[in-house]
Amino acid sequence: MKVALITGITGQDGSYLAEFLLEKGYCVVGMVRRTSTIDYSRIAHIQGQIELTHGDLLDQGSLYEVFDTYRPDEVYNLGGQSNVQLSWNQAVLTAESTALGVARLLDCLRQVTPQARFYQASTSEMFGEANESPQTIYTRFNPRNPYGVAKVYGHLIVRNYRQRHGLFAVSGVLYNHESPRRGLDFVTRKITYGVAQIKQGLATQLRLGNLDAQRDWGFAGDYVRAMWLMLQQEQPEDYMVGSGQLHTVRDFCRIAFEIAGLDYRKYVVEDPAFFRPAERFPLLADPRQANVELGWVPQVGFEALIEMMVKADLAALKA
Repeated sequence: MKVALITGITGQDGSYLAEFLLEKGYCVVGMVRRTSTIDYSRIAHIQGQIELTHGDLLDQGSLYEVFDTYRPDEVYNLGGQSNVQLSWNQAVLTAESTALGVARLLDCLRQVTPQARFYQASTSEMFGEANESPQTIYTRFNPRNPYGVAKVYGHLIVRNYRQRHGLFAVSGVLYNHESPRRGLDFVTRKITYGVAQIKQGLATQLRLGNLDAQRDWGFAGDYVRAMWLMLQQEQPEDYMVGSGQLHTVRDFCRIAFEIAGLDYRKYVVEDPAFFRPAERFPLLADPRQANVELGWVPQVGFEALIEMMVKADLAALKA
């Protein structure tokens, strides 16, 4: 039985990946930090099927102990500080966990389990103010926040360890991927939860930023499948993972409110306080290489994703 180590297992992606790997017959080990406020809600339904261990991306010693104890065959690094706005207030913590945490993991892998395969969660935020659209694996990085900067370091250190030490270490450049397990601090979940609140009479309006902002959105459950496929290839390669389609925040709002039988124009307020700088080239993936070489295509479309999220939030509030 293969052993898979997942950092960030309590997050959205970690929970979907753990489910996927369990279905594939893996022994799943999830690494969590030893704190008094860990939220296990996303993995509560599978907690009896996985093994949890304590480790910290800021503590090299704890990582060595995890690698030495479990000897993983595959390592999926989904951990680290991942909130874009929070990265401005916690820039050093973001660098320590999201950037240097990758180097610490790779060094453990190199010294303890060099035959293991390593996946790094890269992000479209690395392109920031992109110079072209869609972006490919060769597009120049130009991050606009500390989170994006930290992710660039993580992406490049994976490439360097692969080239220098011959490790099977790859990065997946994932674009926005959502689900009912998405945190409320992300705009998509803010919208679907806001719809549910308004439908239940718990709110009268929803304040958002630029409704014409465009994003490449997909379903998190589809994207974790791409992570696994990258580690099953003969040669290590980095891939772009996205839908290859752009939709506006306005599109998302319109569909979400329609699912609840509401007109978004009566409830949504554009608030300049939430506006981001204008983007000349929107963040849009070119996933053709993943489509062809990995055989990966998204199974959940844009409207189906929104319906899934709205219905989940409506059900949660009713309960």
